[in-house]
Amino acid sequence: MRTAIVIGATGLVGNELTRLLLKDSRIGQVKIFVRRKTGLSHSKLEEHIVDFNLPDEWKKLVTGDVLYSALGTTLKAAGSKEAQYTVDHTYQFNTAKAAAANGVQKYVLVSAGGASANSKIFYSRMKGELERDIRKLPFETIHIIRPGMLKGHRANTRTGEIIGGAVLGLVSRLPGLKALQPIEGHEVAKAMINASFRHIVGIHSYSPGELFKLAELVSA
Repeated sequence: MRTAIVIGATGLVGNELTRLLLKDSRIGQVKIFVRRKTGLSHSKLEEHIVDFNLPDEWKKLVTGDVLYSALGTTLKAAGSKEAQYTVDHTYQFNTAKAAAANGVQKYVLVSAGGASANSKIFYSRMKGELERDIRKLPFETIHIIRPGMLKGHRANTRTGEIIGGAVLGLVSRLPGLKALQPIEGHEVAKAMINASFRHIVGIHSYSPGELFKLAELVSA
């Protein structure tokens, strides 16, 4: 019976992930670290309301078997690139560093398709720099999930994703372009869980096209 740790539990992917983990008979406890109450209630759930700017206050609590990292925000919601970087990179890296120091063996990160530390695009570079820094941490296994355009219900509508999703939905019907098909948040969540139950070590990354297959796997 594993203990799962989740950050980003209030987001599109993180919320789906948390609900799936709570239903999973292989998971004995689900610890979530959030900035506000989620309203979730379950016998397996342990909710920690934290200030991610003050990791010394909560880092000793980041203990378990696998850390699922799905924290993120938008430039509009954050207000600046610096603020978005703090959420998408710094908060996630600090939590991962704490988990690794506490002996957590597995780490699963939601990154982004096209992530590259050398990208000229801010968002892609930010995600790439997080991947680069995470790879240096002493986890036994790291799974990097790189979805394309996400779709699903959000508390705050993202117009760009709606338009982009509609366009890519049409384009993906063309021969050889299925990998461009937008992916539902719950499919990404299933892929994260399936990745974490693979009996492999080392660092593994999954392209947008590979996630659809990974989400369908039935873990042993």
